[in-house]
Amino acid sequence: MPTARRSLLYVTDLAYPARGRRYCDEDIQLTAALREDFDLALCHPRDTVALMDGFDAVVVRNSGPVLAYQEDYDAFRRRAAERGALVYNELTGRADMAGKQYLLDLTAEGFPVIPTVDRPEDLPRLPDAERYVVKPKLGADSIGLEIVSGDRARELADGSVLVQPCVDFAYEVSFYFVDHHFQYALNAPHPDRRWELRPYEPTGADLEFARRFIDWNGIGHGIQRVDACRAPGGELLLVELEDLNPYLSLDALDAPRKDAFVTAMKASLHGMFSRA
Repeated sequence: MPTARRSLLYVTDLAYPARGRRYCDEDIQLTAALREDFDLALCHPRDTVALMDGFDAVVVRNSGPVLAYQEDYDAFRRRAAERGALVYNELTGRADMAGKQYLLDLTAEGFPVIPTVDRPEDLPRLPDAERYVVKPKLGADSIGLEIVSGDRARELADGSVLVQPCVDFAYEVSFYFVDHHFQYALNAPHPDRRWELRPYEPTGADLEFARRFIDWNGIGHGIQRVDACRAPGGELLLVELEDLNPYLSLDALDAPRKDAFVTAMKASLHGMFSRA
C-alpha cells in the first residue's frame, strides 16, 4: 500500500512589499517543488488559525513582520500549542521568533555578537562610537531603526529598544541551515546594498562561528539564517539570528545548490512527520 501523502498549509504573504526582494517569487518556486512530495495550499498569515486544522502541518515561510498581524500570530501560536500541531519552523526558537531579547542575552553570555544594551546605565559597556544603532526590541525588517548620536541613544534607551555601536563593517554574510545542517552562504559585498548577494565559500572558522548560534537556539526542525558582519578586526559578529521566516535568497543560487536546498527541506519535513 502506498503511504498517504501528507498535507501542508504554507503560510506566506505574497503581496508583502519587501525592499530589494520578491517574496512571492521565492514562495512560488518553493511550493512548486514541495508539491512533488506533499499536498499543499497557500494562505495569508491572518488566515492560518481558520485553516490549519485541515492540514497535517503548517509551514511558515515568507509571512512578513509579525508586527503587522500580531494578534493573529499570537492566536496561531496558542492554537498550535493547544492541538500539538506540527509547525515548521517549530515554535521553540529563542531568537527573532521571540523578539530581540536574545541579542542582550548573547552579549551577556559573551557570544561574538554586536554588543547590545537596552538601558542608559549600561551604555558604558559598549565600545566607544560616534554613532549608535537604535532599534525596537519587537522590530523586524529594519522597521523603526535609527542611527543616532550617543546623547540621543541615552535618551532613547528606556528598555523598549536595543542600542548598539554603529560598526564600520567590511561586508555582511549570511549562513543558511536546514535543521542543524549547513546548506549555503551568501555574501553582500557592498554594505549599502544588503540584498545584492553572491555565493560565499565559508572557511572552517566561519562555519564554527555560525554553528554556535544554531546549537544555542536548539531548533530541531526548520530553516535558520545566521546574519553576520565582518568587523574591522577581521572577526565575524552576529547581526541577527532569523528563526521564524528567514528569506532564503534562492535566486542568488545556481541550479545545483538550489536543488540541494529543496532536497534538504523535503527531507527535513519528512523527518518531522516520521518523528511525530
